[in-house]
Amino acid sequence: MKRSDVKVLVITGFGLNCERETAAACRLVGAAPELVHLNDLIAGKHTLDEYEFLIFIGGFSFGDHLGSGTVFANRVKFRLREQLEKFIADGKLVMGVCNGFQTLTRLGMVPALNGDYFSQTVALAHNDSGVFRDDWCVLKADPASPCVFTKRIDTIRLPLRHGEGKFVADEAVLNEIEARHLAAVKYVDADGNPATEFPANPNGSLRSIAGICDPTGRIFGLMPHPEAFLSPYNSPSWTEDKSAGKLAAEGEGVVFFRNAVDYIADHF
Repeated sequence: MKRSDVKVLVITGFGLNCERETAAACRLVGAAPELVHLNDLIAGKHTLDEYEFLIFIGGFSFGDHLGSGTVFANRVKFRLREQLEKFIADGKLVMGVCNGFQTLTRLGMVPALNGDYFSQTVALAHNDSGVFRDDWCVLKADPASPCVFTKRIDTIRLPLRHGEGKFVADEAVLNEIEARHLAAVKYVDADGNPATEFPANPNGSLRSIAGICDPTGRIFGLMPHPEAFLSPYNSPSWTEDKSAGKLAAEGEGVVFFRNAVDYIADHF
């Protein structure tokens, strides 16, 4: 499949607000994104079969009532479950960013340790700071992770903006996530070590976990926003980078989308 033939579904509506950035990221790497309201999916105006890549975007779906991502996840689970099960079985890709990651965890699509994609085992709780955090962070990718999206990434800077981003799970679940290298990206400090203290760990996430995948590596969620760093001029240090002759050709967040679209182009 050519990259230009890769169809990406970006679900919109009900307080979600990152659709334009996400669509721009997909177009930047050659794919064809379509913005579709959740109600239109539920009404059958579009089906998941039409697409190879599904993205749950950031924002505040349903005002974060009952917990961030909860209402959205329930609507998806009880109205689109069969389509999602087939989408996963067909080997397609799913990504969730910020509110989308919260939705994935509440659905159970990550980490899905036992292959059950609709039983929740982890969650994203209120930041330890008790407030919404709008900042930049540094992530380190696990080179042994099966995650399709993080290939060829070592460390990477990304913006973040959330109030409920603390990754939590039972100790046994955390141990299995790490043993199977499903913690695809972690917050790190200035020395490149897993960050345990604020602000390098912006929310108090256990084991410094910023994003996880399922065992296939094809379903991935993270709290920071790769779609918000598509241009080097998005960076708070772009003036320094330009003066030093180190201004990159593109923002660091592009690589997640390129990896996804390249995978689809190679496998479909």
